[in-house]
Amino acid sequence: MHNAYSDALDALLRDCCTPATVRALERQADPSPLWQTLRDSGFADCLLPEAAGGAALPLPELAPVLFVTGRHVLPLPLAQTIFARAVLHAQGIALPDGPIALAGFDDGAPVALVADARYAQWFLVQDGERCLLLPAADEADVRTEPTGAHADLTLRLPRPDAAAPAAFRLPPGTLRTLGACLHAVQLAGALSRVLDLTLQYANDRQQFGRAIGKFQAIQHQVSEMAEHVAAARVAAQLACGSSSGEPDRLRAAIGKLRASDAVTPVAAIAHAVHGAIGITEEYDLQLYTRRLHAWRVADGSERWWSRVLGEAVFADTDSRAVELVRGWCE
Repeated sequence: MHNAYSDALDALLRDCCTPATVRALERQADPSPLWQTLRDSGFADCLLPEAAGGAALPLPELAPVLFVTGRHVLPLPLAQTIFARAVLHAQGIALPDGPIALAGFDDGAPVALVADARYAQWFLVQDGERCLLLPAADEADVRTEPTGAHADLTLRLPRPDAAAPAAFRLPPGTLRTLGACLHAVQLAGALSRVLDLTLQYANDRQQFGRAIGKFQAIQHQVSEMAEHVAAARVAAQLACGSSSGEPDRLRAAIGKLRASDAVTPVAAIAHAVHGAIGITEEYDLQLYTRRLHAWRVADGSERWWSRVLGEAVFADTDSRAVELVRGWCE
């Protein structure tokens, strides 16, 4: 999954978003130099029309760019900012500087968990049909929320005041769908990197005079991992299979469901093959598996999106489930 845009971003992130940079930002280092580099590169405007200084990429061509952000576990919400700027531009809202995080509230939920939002300067929030653009500096109750993943960058955002005027309106669930789509692709990118690290380790690690990757038990585990990674990549491509800049909700549901479902077995196998070294601070594997677990639940876990798909199946009483899925994919 690559094109000229993703190759350029990959080269940029290899230099400015190294594992050492990710570790530093998890320890709350200054994100300004990295964000300024990304902002100057123009990738935040990938979905904007050319007349507005953007690249006007269709969603299938944006997918490789999102995939690269996942492969490098970029600790800034660049992917969310890309979609947020496109939404704001389409609504005629002035585009703010700084990274923007997307937040969608479930019915009745007092708070929303916003992935990768520690360094966001703005929140684009959807509550029902209402959408608000909120500066992070004004949200005093925003704080880091434990999600079970060590050093997670997720924030807890309280529901906005019902009396606050909406900046514009969108169909309910629009921002949740955008978040599911982008996280499906980022998951696929991080999963592919975990597979690469595992293959490299299995070929390098010697035991009983031969590489452990030569043992059938290890080969079986790695092959199972590869199946999950390949399925997640295909699902991510499906999630981005739209001719416009906005993903289809059911395609995004399938993509996020399958990518999230791959996280637990892939992370478990990777750590099993690596042994004790995989969980150490010095080794890079834990940077990826921790982020995988955080992204698995971001904008709806596999269970959440399974319910969405189930409700869609039951709502269409004239078709069988397999026929429905085939129709969604065409």
